[in-house]
Amino acid sequence: MIIEPKFRGFICTAAHPEGCYQSVLQQVEYIKSQGHFDGPKNVLIIGASTGYGLASRIAASFGAEAKTIGVFFEKSAAGKRTASAGWYNTVAFETLAHEAGYYAKSINGDAFSNEIKEQTADLIAKDLGQVDLVIYSLASPRRTDPNTGTTYSSVLKPIGKPYTNKTVDPLTGEVKNVTIEPSDNADIENTIKVMGGEDWEMWIDFLASRNLLTDDVVTAAYSYIGPELTHPVYKNGTIGRAKDHLFETAKKLDEKLSSGRAFISVNKALVTQASAAIPVVPLYMSILFKIMKEKGTHEGCIEQIYRLLKENVYASNPNLDTDGRVRIDDLEMQPDVQAKIDEVWSQVTSENIDQLTDIQGYREEFYHLFGFDMDNIDYSADVDANLEIPSIQSTQVV
Repeated sequence: MIIEPKFRGFICTAAHPEGCYQSVLQQVEYIKSQGHFDGPKNVLIIGASTGYGLASRIAASFGAEAKTIGVFFEKSAAGKRTASAGWYNTVAFETLAHEAGYYAKSINGDAFSNEIKEQTADLIAKDLGQVDLVIYSLASPRRTDPNTGTTYSSVLKPIGKPYTNKTVDPLTGEVKNVTIEPSDNADIENTIKVMGGEDWEMWIDFLASRNLLTDDVVTAAYSYIGPELTHPVYKNGTIGRAKDHLFETAKKLDEKLSSGRAFISVNKALVTQASAAIPVVPLYMSILFKIMKEKGTHEGCIEQIYRLLKENVYASNPNLDTDGRVRIDDLEMQPDVQAKIDEVWSQVTSENIDQLTDIQGYREEFYHLFGFDMDNIDYSADVDANLEIPSIQSTQVV
């Protein structure tokens, strides 16, 4: 079939298998160009098919020669519908990993469920014995509590009062004001249930109960703080409360693990399916990208995660803040970068956005998420959309 991007609002409903392969290959080649580092040996990545989770899997395999198990919930192709980008990413990753001689197996299903936790534990016990690194990188708009059956949905809202500021439609470049109504207490609690640390703790507790964690296991979850500009809708909003819960969970897990470690990695703002729909954030990132590219400090997921693992997690002097969080958003948060963003923010309009920001670069990265606009891909060619993940362990439908 000939595959073209299709959109429903800010959601892309198609993905290109060859474009996704090219995207994964570029990340693999980056890690190979950096050379090997002493790191983990057996890795579980919960949320392993896109973004930071996928980059973690690539960096662990091709940087530290680790065996990896990836857990995610993605859809295979059906009829005229392509598979999801995460499905094609995993096809590409496993193909490249197996060609290089690395162990890589994947479990597809609801990572919040007890069933998928049990399947994952069984696979670890059978193939790896124990894991020494657990990455928690789930991003989902809803979660069903496996013990109560209650489903919770997260929201991205300010707390206390409405928030008005500029935003941009990343697909059209239109700059306009947007007002986001405040959340209520139920919104806050629901968002914490979905995006907080409860499920991360459940994973670690369950794996520990099965004796599947090494004594010196490291576990990390990914977070974001950002500048004051985005705080009302992010850090001080409903998602911020969930991230606070995630941070408190890290401290609890760190105490439980005794000889092991649990921490939060605060990462840089990057283009994701979710971030494209958050008001204010796409405009902020478009300005940020232009400034960081001009400085030569811009990084994507793979550069961030390589730096996280090699220079922080498996290094003697990690870049920690006063709360013990690893900060690989350090280049984004440099004072001169943020001062320039504030200056541009007050000036940017629909008419000058192409000159003052890197909206085109933001747009390209958004398309790249789904395998589109990649170099050396003939998008007019007929391609096979029905690809299978080489070592898929489950296709649980939820």
